[in-house]
Amino acid sequence: MGRVRQAVFRLENARRIVQFLCFLLFNAAIFGIGPWPLFLPVLQSLGAPPKTMGDAFGALQLMLYNGIFPWLPLASILLAAIATGRSLCGWVCPFGFIQDLLKYIKKKQAEVSLRTHETMIKVKHGILLLTLFISGSLAVSLVSGAGKSYVKALGAFAPAPFEVLSPANTLFAMLPGVILDIRHTISRVMEAPEPILTGILSLSPLFWLRLAIMVIVLAMGVYIQRSWCRYLCPEGALMALLNRFSFLGLKRDPLKCTRAECRACVEVCPMKVRILDLPWEKFTDPECIYCLKCVSACSSKALRPKFL
Repeated sequence: MGRVRQAVFRLENARRIVQFLCFLLFNAAIFGIGPWPLFLPVLQSLGAPPKTMGDAFGALQLMLYNGIFPWLPLASILLAAIATGRSLCGWVCPFGFIQDLLKYIKKKQAEVSLRTHETMIKVKHGILLLTLFISGSLAVSLVSGAGKSYVKALGAFAPAPFEVLSPANTLFAMLPGVILDIRHTISRVMEAPEPILTGILSLSPLFWLRLAIMVIVLAMGVYIQRSWCRYLCPEGALMALLNRFSFLGLKRDPLKCTRAECRACVEVCPMKVRILDLPWEKFTDPECIYCLKCVSACSSKALRPKFL
């Protein structure tokens, strides 16, 4: 059992290093690197000025709003899904990295029943469909020349409906911007006193709504492992739909697997994938993010990644 813990620990450390390096790389423009004309299907704010790479899902919404067919974001999503499935969610996504760090705040997290879990998974697919419907219908109306009233009705939600309320956008872009504004305000106050509180209270209701959503999402991440990725992320939902066609998968050796006595792989999975109920030759479950915790946790070494 000690060897299993050591293997899990080693893999987790490697994954954390990769996640941290990707987090730095995506925001490396502050060091004078980039930006690059590259989109990835990860939750990264398009509104953050120091970014080097873009969020494919956010770019897709913006391009539809501007009447441009989003071939580059779509190509990025399709290629990533076919080549590596949802592994970017587990190893690269900046907000996924934040989600993984949150579990260290509370050692023992809540368990979600299988029935509730399967019901809640549908929420992110609903968010995905709603976002695509708004962006798609708005694009059609703008191309036909009848979209001005639609844009006016949507207001701030018109350019990118999901990005407005995205907790990643709030955390990585909006809050740093507000902090910079407050810092400049304080500098002005030092020169010519004026009430700061009035400026803070005058922030729009949308600001407070976005802040509340971000706080709720982060709080959920403390109590439920990868709760955002499991139940709310539309980009994850899109990748989950394509994950079934991925070249990358996992294989379970039925001769080595002692499923009658051991459920270590299922218990350690952050996405609650029912590994023991899936085909043994190769499985590409929509919810699997290929974090490989199950591979490390298997004492009989019955699980391993399989490509093609």
